[in-house]
Amino acid sequence: MKVSVISTLYKSSPYIGEFVERIRAELQKLGEDYEIVLVDDGSPDDSLRTALRHLATESRLKVIELSRNFGHHKAMMTGLEHAEGDVVFLIDVDLEEPPELLGGFYEKLVKEDLDVVYGVQESRKGGFAERLFGLIAWKMIDWLLPIKVPSNHSTVRLMTRDYVQALVRHKENKTAIGGLWVITGFKQAGIPFKKLSRQISSYSVRARLLALLESITSFSETPLYFVFYLGLVVLFVSAVIAISLVVRKMTGQVLSGWVSTLFSIWFLGGLAIFSVGVVGLYVSRIFIETKGRPYTIIRKIYR
Repeated sequence: MKVSVISTLYKSSPYIGEFVERIRAELQKLGEDYEIVLVDDGSPDDSLRTALRHLATESRLKVIELSRNFGHHKAMMTGLEHAEGDVVFLIDVDLEEPPELLGGFYEKLVKEDLDVVYGVQESRKGGFAERLFGLIAWKMIDWLLPIKVPSNHSTVRLMTRDYVQALVRHKENKTAIGGLWVITGFKQAGIPFKKLSRQISSYSVRARLLALLESITSFSETPLYFVFYLGLVVLFVSAVIAISLVVRKMTGQVLSGWVSTLFSIWFLGGLAIFSVGVVGLYVSRIFIETKGRPYTIIRKIYR
């Protein structure tokens, strides 16, 4: 049996050396053939050069250099496409997810005849604001998505080759890999673990918000239905108000001020802009997907 380890590189130079040593030690404990695949996602630091230096000491290391930065999820999918192992261990290189998880994941996968074993954070890392945003995001995902995405699941996971081959068949240019892991199906189970924190995250607030929007618009039609039903409610309320105003006019009652008029204009205008924005997100996805552009572009593969 061959084990493939997949990880991506982005501002990862300080962690590569220790990562390779620790994951190699875990692989040797398994006593199986293995390969380590590192995908450089257009990292602005010297991550690529650092990874290439390890080619001289690790013959089973493969480094894939992408032509530019395509994003974490696409880089992971590219690595999975080039995995040759019978089982594939996906893990971030920054050591927040301990490489030593491999042994326990492998034991559970074999013992329970599973297709996927994934890590679940015992508690979310970061400060109060980061944890609060994470909680709200997971609640929104749980409410809006028709699929059940495990709460606080992490990148680290061990997968069979059959599952990986099914997973990489998804070719959406704009997607959230967390949803793809779920809709691919197969037999999956989670293992709780303590995720470490580097304090400084490469994911900004804007990046996290975009990831949330992509998760929702990739797998849920609920926002479109929400806009539709909201439009019906506004139409009904407007009709009731219009009839009321006509009746008051016919009975000689004086209409008061401009407050209600201005409020109605601002409310309906804001509602219209919001609705167009929601529909625009979905139209944008159609526009991007119909181009059929490559998922990622590989500049070079180093062995």
